[in-house]
Formats: sequence, structure tokens, C-alpha cells
Amino acid sequence: MPIHFLKGTWTRLLDTERLKRSSQVLSVIDQTVCIFGGEVQPRQPVDNKVDVFSLKPDTPNLETKSLSEAPSPRVGSASAVVNGKMYLFSGRGGTDMAAIEEDGAVWSFDPATSSWSSINPADQSKPYPPARSYHCSTSDGKSSIFVHAGCPAKGRLSDLWKFDVSERTWTQLPDAPAPHRGGTSIAHSGGKLYRMNGFDGNTEQGGSIDIFDIASNSWSTETFKGDGNDGPEARSVCVVLPVRLAKKDKLLTLFGEHDPSSLGHARAGKMLSDVWVYDISEKWWTQLQPNAPDGVPDPRGWFDADVVKASSGNDSIILHGGLGENNERLTDVWLLSF
Repeated sequence: MPIHFLKGTWTRLLDTERLKRSSQVLSVIDQTVCIFGGEVQPRQPVDNKVDVFSLKPDTPNLETKSLSEAPSPRVGSASAVVNGKMYLFSGRGGTDMAAIEEDGAVWSFDPATSSWSSINPADQSKPYPPARSYHCSTSDGKSSIFVHAGCPAKGRLSDLWKFDVSERTWTQLPDAPAPHRGGTSIAHSGGKLYRMNGFDGNTEQGGSIDIFDIASNSWSTETFKGDGNDGPEARSVCVVLPVRLAKKDKLLTLFGEHDPSSLGHARAGKMLSDVWVYDISEKWWTQLQPNAPDGVPDPRGWFDADVVKASSGNDSIILHGGLGENNERLTDVWLLSF
């Protein structure tokens, strides 16, 4: 397929101090963008309000909602969408910024009713994933969300869990290939989960896609040259997203931290600003060079992004916030369309 079909265009949708933050979650539900959590000052969650705006043709109008029964303020959580709702698991918060232990509960936000619900496991005596932050999450788009890896009280994780939303049951699936990591990314496409990137405590991970086949309950790995020419460089605190482009299922990864700071969360490392698309069936990467009439988003990590599903034609991407190379939290929201 000719690469120029995948060029893409960046459009700035919003730029507001209210949305200044990193380590937040963002989910797109139909044509509504939902943003929650994050920090402006290190280790200080912003609040527990949810910010919502529409992608419909009129200018995006940001609404900030302070709602009862909302999750406690948190950073480094992860979200996924099932049946018109955003689901959120754990994160880091409280006075000591510990992983938030909620005994396997999952939070659900419904933009149609502007309400939160806390969903407890049906049988709380059964195993559930331990609290964590800087994990990742995706969904099968039908009934289940998946939670993977991240940072518990000490060290890092490599576990994979499935939560059935209607049954309210957790199932532990086989661990992903080593090493354990935080700041990794996972996406669901065609009955499989695709895991990439992350930080193992010493180095950024790259050069491979770990694939979990849900039907066979097993992992496999595909490798590629993560040299920035044949494939994306190693990175963490970025995203991997499932997109439908040119009538084919692909993965898109972009931005992230390539060389972490020795000061950890207190200082920014080397941030990336590249955009890569992977053809799942043909197993090749191509780097995109999107058009940019509004300029391009600054390099960043610790941001979030999600897919705007198209009923026909190409999907697009919403990207928000994060941490720039000057250690400033970013305020902007961008659309990458194809």
C-alpha cells in the first residue's frame, strides 16, 4: 500500500490551563473525550473532577464535572472503554502517593449520565489484581477489560488480568514475557493483545511486540529493528493503539520517553515526537510525517491518547497533555486524522 495514504494531519483542538497535566487517563467514547486524573506538581494529583468535550463538528466545548461518588484523586491509572463507558483501575494517590488498593474494584464513568459507579467483584474472596500505578489497560470492545503490568508498592509487574464487566469477575491470564515493566502499552485487535515498550527499572524496552492470543491463552513475540529507521526506538510512558487505516487493522505508537531521568518522576528525560504505524498482517513498520498546518505537538511522555473509531473510512487519534522535555506539564489536545 502506498505510504502517502498514511501521511495524516495534526490539528490542535484545545489548549487550556485546566487540562495542564501528565500521568492522566483519556478515553474516547463515540464522539466524546473523557479525561481524568494526573498531576501538575510531581506527586500531587490534580483533583477528582472529570473533563469532557465533544468531537462533533462545532468547536469543542470543555466541561469540567465535579461529581459525587467519584474515584479519589490519582495519577498513573489506566482506562479502557466497554459499551459506552470508561473503566478505570487503581493508580497512585493519597498523602504517601501509594498504589490505591480498592480490593479489586473498578470505576466506571458513563458520559451519557455524567455519573461514576464503583464496581466490586461479585465474589470478593476470589483473586484480583493487586494495586498498582503506571500500568496499562485495553478492552475487547464487548464485555472485558484487560489490566497489565505496572508498579506495585515495590518493583514492577508482568501480570495480565481480565475483568468481565457484566459478570464482575477477575480472571488471571498468563504473565507476559520478561522483563517486568511499568509505563508499557497494550492494545486489542482481532482477538489478540499487543504489548510494547515500557521501562524495566534500568532500560527502555523496544524492538519487539509481545502478542497474547486470547483464544489459545498464550503469548508469542515478534521482533523488529528498533533503530528509528526500520522500526520505532525503545520507549516508555507512551501509547500503542489499534487503528483501522486503508481498510486494514494496524497498530499506531507515538511519542514517549526514550532516555529516563536519573531523578525519576521529578524530572523529564529525552522525549520523542515520532509517529509509527505497524501493519499487523504484513508485519512492517512505517514512520508517518503528518501534515501540520497548526504546527506539531511537542515531544512528550507520560501523556494519554485514544482512538476515534470511524464508521467508515479511517480511524483518528486524540492525544492530550503529558510531560515535555523542559519538565513542564502540557495543556494541549490534538487530533491526528487520516
